Amino acid sequence: LKAKPYERTEERQAYRNGHREKPLVTRIGRLVLEVPRVRSGKFSTEMFERYQRSEQALLLALMEMVVNGVSTRKVRAVVKELCGTEFSKSTVSELCKRLDPLVKAWNERDLSEKEYPFILVDALVIKVRKGGRVRSQSVLIACGVNRDGYREVLGLMIGDSESEATWSEFFGWLKKRGLKGVDLVVSDDHRGLVNAIMIHFQGASWQRCQTHFVRNILEACP
Repeated sequence: LKAKPYERTEERQAYRNGHREKPLVTRIGRLVLEVPRVRSGKFSTEMFERYQRSEQALLLALMEMVVNGVSTRKVRAVVKELCGTEFSKSTVSELCKRLDPLVKAWNERDLSEKEYPFILVDALVIKVRKGGRVRSQSVLIACGVNRDGYREVLGLMIGDSESEATWSEFFGWLKKRGLKGVDLVVSDDHRGLVNAIMIHFQGASWQRCQTHFVRNILEACP
């Protein structure tokens, strides 16, 4: 304000107008802060952004939980136990949207710097909300082992089914990102998947996944 209380000076920019209470949810619980007010309404603190109700470090911790596989329901339970307050599932979901650009950058990263002689591919059926309804969709996943022996998730793509066309689109996407040096591909015996492998990785060997093979046997044998 460029002026002390009740001081008359030409440099004064505004006048004090008491304070307002601002609740802020932090890692150590819920705090009630007294935020100064001025009549011009231009004052804002650097402690938090306008309309911010939760400490940024707490929000980052919630996002870190989600990255490590904790469900939104369990995240809510942890926050209630530690901070004595609740976050709605929608709030946690909105926080997760901040991860989208990071996930997209990772999922579209360049693969041309290394060779991956061994590739393992499979699909996981999950429930997703699409068009206002919850539907079942397949997540196609590829895991590669590089020449140093380290395993790495190469990418994932959501598809409507495990058809040959869907798998072909997935493999074409991986190759466009620079996937090379493939010598052996391991998968289950899904016919559309095997056909797509033969088309996109000519010269590479295919091996049936032994885990899926055992499951198939157990389905037929009591």
